[in-house]
This record gives sequence, C-alpha cells and structure tokens, in this order.
Amino acid sequence: MPSAPALRTAAAGIELRGVVKRYGNQVALRGIELEIRDGEFFCLLGPSGCGKTTTLNLIGGFVPVTEGEIWIRGRRIHQLPPHKRPVNTVFQSYALFPHMNVRENVRFGLKMDRVSRSESTPRVEEALGLVGLEDFGDRMPAQLSGGQQQRVAVARALVKRPAVLLLDEPLGALDLKLRQRLQIELTQIHRDVGTTFVYVTHDQEEAMSMADRIAVMNDGRIEQLGSPEEIYRRPTTRFVADFIGDSNFFDAAVDSGVAVLGDGSRVPSAPGSGKATLMVRPESIRLDPDGALRGTVVQTSFLGKHVRVAVETGAAEAPVIVALHDPSALPAVGDTVGLGWAAGDSVVLEAA
Repeated sequence: MPSAPALRTAAAGIELRGVVKRYGNQVALRGIELEIRDGEFFCLLGPSGCGKTTTLNLIGGFVPVTEGEIWIRGRRIHQLPPHKRPVNTVFQSYALFPHMNVRENVRFGLKMDRVSRSESTPRVEEALGLVGLEDFGDRMPAQLSGGQQQRVAVARALVKRPAVLLLDEPLGALDLKLRQRLQIELTQIHRDVGTTFVYVTHDQEEAMSMADRIAVMNDGRIEQLGSPEEIYRRPTTRFVADFIGDSNFFDAAVDSGVAVLGDGSRVPSAPGSGKATLMVRPESIRLDPDGALRGTVVQTSFLGKHVRVAVETGAAEAPVIVALHDPSALPAVGDTVGLGWAAGDSVVLEAA
C-alpha cells in the first residue's frame, strides 16, 4: 500500500459564524456558531429535518447562506462557488460513472482540473491504496459490491487532496455488517490522511463509534457539542438524552443529592435544586432488594449482550428499563423488585 503522507494537507479549521439559512418562510438553520478543529473527525448528528445536511451543503457551497459567514483555513469562503473551495464531498449515492473503470472514476476530478497524467497516475494509485482497492483499478462499477463502490467514491474525493472531506450519510444504503466494517475503514483512512472529515448521519451508533466530537442538532440549532462520551454520559438537554442511547426519565424534586420522585420514592441524584427531570441510563440501574424505588417486572427480553428488563414503577413516564449482564439474576415477569443506582450515574435536566 502506498505511503499516506503525500495526501496529507495543510490544517483546515472550519468556522460557521452566525449562519442562518432560510427557504422562503422556513428557517432551516438558526444562527449556527460552530468551530471544527483542524484534522478532526466531526459528526453532525440528528433526526431528519434538523439541519445537519443543510449545514454540510452550506460548507460545500451547494446552497448559499442567508446570513452569516463560513471560514476555512482562515479564509472566508461562503461567497465562493463549490469548485473554488478546498472541499470535496462523498454522497450516499455513489455517483460513479458506469462507463468508466475504477481508475478512470478516481482520476476524473484531476482530469477536470487539468492535472497532467504523469502527476495524476501516482495520486490515483495512492488513493486506491488508501481505500484498499489497488487491485481493482480495471474493474467497472457494475462489477463491484456496494461497499467497494463507496470506497471508490471516497478515493475519488481524496485524490484531489481537499482540506475538508464532507460525507453525507455515505453508508446509509449498506447493510449493517458492511456498514460497521466501513466505519472502521473510514476511521483508519482519516488517521492516515489527516484531512478534516465532516460526517452527517442520523445513526447515533455510527457517530459514537467514529467521531472525535459530535454536534447534536435539533430544529436548526446545535443542542450539544462534545465528545461521544460527554454527549452520552452528560447530556445537557432532554432532547439529547432521549436521542442518544436509551434513557429512563423521572419527574423529580431535587435537593442535596436526593431526588423525590412522583410516587414519593427518595433516590440518589446528581447535584441540583428544585423541580427537574432525572435521567438514568439502563446499564446504570441495578436490581437492589433494598432499593427505594419498587416496581413490578412486566417484560424481559434477551438481546445477546444483555437482558432488557422492563419494570413498571408508577414513578416514571414509562416502564423503567434495566440492562442486566448477569442472566442468573434475571427476575420473572410479575416479580416485585427494588431498583437502585449511584448518584453519579444520574443526570439532572431542566424540568419538562
């Protein structure tokens, strides 16, 4: 495999300053302030319609900003056409030319830029090597699997040595196992080339497994920005806590490390004061005979890596979900159980 450093680019920090995007009367982005660090793998995560793809399209120049500025590498670029920005894009649809072989598809952008064949040939071979397709250059797209076609699309984007690589749900059309394998491969490619990756997805596990940092978006705003661990363990809003992973929510009155739930149960709580929503992840809850919160088991589900136990308590908005990793401690449906957790495993959120 060719050595990677030749594809390494100068640092490419991205800044969005007060970016607003409107489509007629519809506001798609509401004053986004965002800085993406040089060389990081950054994910824009959120449900459909939250503004993540619009943000990507604004950086790429496919749609104009309504208000605000976009900067890359210290240069204001939001008024430049796409082909003059140091950016390339990989889409969910591979958009390969069916009449060109793999090598010609990868070379196409360089050909449009009038790069000489003597210079483009080693760059094409290097890009193919980065995505593990150095032996596939003579094949036609129809002779490739979906995963291989997506890797050709990545090679075609990287061969131009962009400062920023934009990826718009590039694995969304693939099956689960292939998607998981390509997540690992994309992460390795990112480490090899050092290019800033901006990755759009609605798949929380995909974002958590790949990103250095994640911006969780909702209704045209960034709800929270942080590392995958920060986003998961310390969500700052009810939306983030609900969107990332599984969560249990309790209406509570919090004071001095204790939360009083709706049924009167007094349970451990992170610091807070007054009416709040208490959030606890299923894996943080244990079956505890002495637990103050009592309930009845209404369902058990074997999920391979753990058993999912649903407990009706009357203190939560829905049955409390517990993730058990010890099947020998599995209660039966109809059993009365106590539940407990450590104060540090709870998160106090603003009351709904």
